Amino acid sequence: MRDWPLLKVYYDAICPICRRDRARYERWAGDAANSVEWVDVTANEDTLRAAKVDPGEALLSLHVEDHRGRIVQGIDAYILLMRRVPRLALLAWLIGLPGLKPLLEWAYRCWVRRRLAREGRLP
Repeated sequence: MRDWPLLKVYYDAICPICRRDRARYERWAGDAANSVEWVDVTANEDTLRAAKVDPGEALLSLHVEDHRGRIVQGIDAYILLMRRVPRLALLAWLIGLPGLKPLLEWAYRCWVRRRLAREGRLP
């Protein structure tokens, strides 16, 4: 069992896909799941502002705060989380490749904006 440093994940708990991804992550992460604190961006604006994360930006992209207080977002946030899960570690490396990462970042931003617009929640 590895002792992972705490991560705070700022995610959209209203989004059914985001909730499903969180549940899957917790299942797959095993002991590493205990080192992740999930913070709903729709209900914790003060917490976001204290971490210097704009609530509107938090809706548009997954944000993760590491144990040093450093914030990463988007694909980098996913990579940070995925590296903790053995079955996702190779995928984390793959999506971080220089040729693939910008394409995935673009697709992710488009998908989130479309979803939020459809739900009437686009900031």
